[in-house]
Amino acid sequence: MRQHEDDIPQIKPSLLELRQIKLADLSGTEEPQKMLDIRKFKLKIPRPNLKSVIFKGSGFKRIILLLLLAILILFIYAAFLGISLYRKTLSVKESSQNLVNSFRSQDISVVKTELEAFEKSFSEFKTSYSRFYLVKFMPFVGNYYKDGYIAINAAEHALDAVDIVVKTVEPYADMIGFGGQSSEIKGDSTNDRIEFLIQTIADILPRADELSSKAKFVEEEISKIDINRYPEKVGDVEVRKTLRRYFDLVKEASEFIANIKPILEVSPYLLGLDETRTYLLLFQNDKELRPTGGFITAYSIINVSDGKIQPSSSNDIYNLDSKYRPRIEAPSVLRKYLKGPYLISNKYRLRDMNWSPDFKDSMELFLTEAERAGIGNIDGVIAVDTQVVVNILNAIGPVDVPGYGQYSTNHDERCACPQVIYELESFADVEGPIVWSENEPGKIVFAPKNYLNRKEIVGPLMNTILKNALGQPKDKLPQLFTAAWNSVTEKHVLFYMFDERAQSAIETFGIAGRVSEYHGDYLKIVDANLGGRKSNLYVTQEVNQEIQIDKEGFVTKVLNITYQNPKDYDGWLNSVLPNWTRIYLPKGTEVVEVDGFEDIGDTYEEFGKFVISGGFELRPKGIKRIRVKYKLPFRFQEEYKLLIQKQAGLDAPLYSISLGRDSHEFYLRTDKEFKFDL
Repeated sequence: MRQHEDDIPQIKPSLLELRQIKLADLSGTEEPQKMLDIRKFKLKIPRPNLKSVIFKGSGFKRIILLLLLAILILFIYAAFLGISLYRKTLSVKESSQNLVNSFRSQDISVVKTELEAFEKSFSEFKTSYSRFYLVKFMPFVGNYYKDGYIAINAAEHALDAVDIVVKTVEPYADMIGFGGQSSEIKGDSTNDRIEFLIQTIADILPRADELSSKAKFVEEEISKIDINRYPEKVGDVEVRKTLRRYFDLVKEASEFIANIKPILEVSPYLLGLDETRTYLLLFQNDKELRPTGGFITAYSIINVSDGKIQPSSSNDIYNLDSKYRPRIEAPSVLRKYLKGPYLISNKYRLRDMNWSPDFKDSMELFLTEAERAGIGNIDGVIAVDTQVVVNILNAIGPVDVPGYGQYSTNHDERCACPQVIYELESFADVEGPIVWSENEPGKIVFAPKNYLNRKEIVGPLMNTILKNALGQPKDKLPQLFTAAWNSVTEKHVLFYMFDERAQSAIETFGIAGRVSEYHGDYLKIVDANLGGRKSNLYVTQEVNQEIQIDKEGFVTKVLNITYQNPKDYDGWLNSVLPNWTRIYLPKGTEVVEVDGFEDIGDTYEEFGKFVISGGFELRPKGIKRIRVKYKLPFRFQEEYKLLIQKQAGLDAPLYSISLGRDSHEFYLRTDKEFKFDL
């Protein structure tokens, strides 16, 4: 059966054939067809498939396998090294903790054993770390590897420094409380050990040079590390702040070691090894606070020869003042607040001549005038306050002073203070007030019985304490060492020497009570009790600094000082406190606002600082707040620096600092420097 034409399957021409037909019809010749044939031929030429050439070859597979194998081997090797380094890190951490604990054991033999163990584990850690040396050529992580090596080199020199310290102090181990098994000291008394120390100073000095060199190298090495490269935080860990704290500790340690060398060099002079030295010992009552630490209440002349201290004489400051003819005009503040003899004459009394907060400046004036009253032929001044007495008695226990009774640091409910403080103040002030004539200069209308000897206890008490301290058995040495160290470093003892080299050494060591030069922000608050009895026994001080730094680096600060007297009025120790405050700030400071002073004083420049002054009265159970807002005269870029100097005689006022998210709260026991990254 014939199929219908529509039922026959049609073969549709391809798109290329349709184009060929169309072109042939249009041209009317076969030439286009030939051209199309050539084109068609060209279209059939196979193009090379590079992927197949590369990836299908057996050679490439071998290369890939070798690369993968190499990466695997490197990964396994790196993992092996990493595990090894991690184990060494844990070992070093454990050894370091053991070393720290060994110092707490206060046994020099244990310290030496743990130091050797730590040095061994640290050496193994360094070897393990060095196997990653190829990392230093890698981008980004290479810098961190180099920092690690810098830290390791610095740590090695720090270990050398520790080793030098241990070897240096080993002969004097029992003097500083680290066991006496290896001590070379002969004799059982404190004085025997001090004599031995003096005799061996020459042996210590060469090691001090070596120690200083090591410490300086450590400081220089870590200064190569850029702390800003590290993140502020990793999780909850403060990375950058922690590094900054460690680096600051290294710097402080280096400076301490460098600064102690001059003291060692002049110690033969100070201790009278070549000839007897004579010192004026001033007793300052910090419970009646004055700029250099307290009201000058008594004095003593002491001789030092071959390290042995021999008291010569002691007396009341009022007796010395009675021999002095005033001739220098006193500051108007003293005349205004103290009244008394200043109503008769506006001339300085010796007892008030520590008005300058710079101890050297005050002593130069005091000694020049005291010479006119018979104080001469001395080599320097040592000033101490009541806290020194407390510190030493805490170490040696109660002492009996012939003719005066027993003194201790037991709590006395009558003053809520140590018993020795109560007795000192009681002996000095229980007799009653002194009334001066308004018409006859220098004449006393009324004075309590035994007025001329009202402070005579001070000399005998200090002499007894000194004698007892030097005669203590060796088991008391650690406590005595701590008492002396805290007294000196916390500014309860100040020194001034006529000899320039000796004075330079004590200034370098920070025990001269100077107003320091400083390139950065600066703060020193100086208070003076001008007739408030012994109120500073109870008055507390809190200081808060709020710091704002704008985008250009300029600083605006708000300083808040809070004074509080929590005790009741007793009419004897605790009374209304007329306080005069001076605030030392960087030179060029611009004051924006001052609030809280009842008597606003002058602003002026002194010791290269800008000074704000003012007075107020603080009553028992009262609170007084001083607020100062000011702008600093310079800018900070990458780092903000601040030095806070403590007033001598103060215990430990509470301070706080806030700068952005950073904040610090601390008790100011000595001068302290702060640094903040911006």
